[in-house]
Amino acid sequence: MIDQIIPLEEYERRRRNTPRFRRINTNDLMAKQFDPIRWIVPDYLPEGFSVLAGRQKLGKTWLALDVALAVATGGMAMGAIRVDVGDVLYLDLENGERRVQRRIETLYPDPRTRPDLSRLEFATETIPLDKGLIEALDDWRLSVPNPRLVVIDVLQRIKPPGRSTRNAYEQDYTAWSPLQRWATEHGIAVLGLHHTRKGGADDPLESLSGSNGLSACADTTLVLDRNGNGTTLYVRGRDVDEKESALDFSDGLWTLKGDASKLRVSGERQAVLDALLDAGEPMSPSDLAAILGLPNGTIRKRLFDMAKAGDIVREDRGRYRHPDTPSNISNVGNVPAKAHENQGLTVSGGGNIGGNVTDNAKGGNIDKSLNYNDFSINVTNVTKVTGD
Repeated sequence: MIDQIIPLEEYERRRRNTPRFRRINTNDLMAKQFDPIRWIVPDYLPEGFSVLAGRQKLGKTWLALDVALAVATGGMAMGAIRVDVGDVLYLDLENGERRVQRRIETLYPDPRTRPDLSRLEFATETIPLDKGLIEALDDWRLSVPNPRLVVIDVLQRIKPPGRSTRNAYEQDYTAWSPLQRWATEHGIAVLGLHHTRKGGADDPLESLSGSNGLSACADTTLVLDRNGNGTTLYVRGRDVDEKESALDFSDGLWTLKGDASKLRVSGERQAVLDALLDAGEPMSPSDLAAILGLPNGTIRKRLFDMAKAGDIVREDRGRYRHPDTPSNISNVGNVPAKAHENQGLTVSGGGNIGGNVTDNAKGGNIDKSLNYNDFSINVTNVTKVTGD
């Protein structure tokens, strides 16, 4: 079939009415100058829309308040990271003014030493995203000299109702997109608090309550969790390197301890050292595996790595000891003098290497090795005596 030929004027008219991409040449793109990423908490919280998720009563609000206070005062976030000062809006939609006051008093009990907190403002009105929240945020942005951070505690309170024509993923992604666009456009961090589902997930981002639409829309996701290894803060995002950090929580204060994986390895090695020190003698991998409740293969690799690093000492027959525990040879002590059953040897000097041995046989000088309790003693300067 031959394509229909249309007049040039008609072609141009159709072309003007057809949606077109606004394209950019790669060379032009590479020549552009962009502002650097604006970090609210360096390496953890950049500009854009971020989600802080965790189980109930785990301390999410305390952590968000920690960050908000640090930014408002130009202090230290999580007791370890210096942040730039700026204006903060905290939308507390669950606790109310009285509880907020008590929490700040917990952190700063003495009014005389309390820093200036005027750059941190609170609001408790719930304005859904589809009922003017963006406009209200813009009003705050224009009213302060240096807007840096908005905290929304919790996101569920501002989520608009869904539509029956959309699935759960579409509902969540569509709901949070305006917030993400506003934060990105103005270089402000919006930190929304959210819950994780019961039972967790292999991937921390999949542990967020609801669909994956929220974590897909968010620029950064932070997951606060606690297990047998302690409390951790997992971070993943478009502008932040993936990391998992260990945290301590005490009296309302969060303290950053460092890389969780390194501390976890350190704790695992410390368990081996403690077990060896308690034993006071060399132990086999099987014995250590039973004490620590670990698979035999796991403990063997750990022992090999620790011995290679000089953390522990490998003894004979594949056993290991704590470096503060004396070796087997030095623990033998003085062996009581006794006659050797086969050679008629008597030992003086006990287990000390190089002790004097007398052989009740005829002849001149001989060299022998005497094994006593699996320890080898080199015997020299043996004196022959006459007799039957």
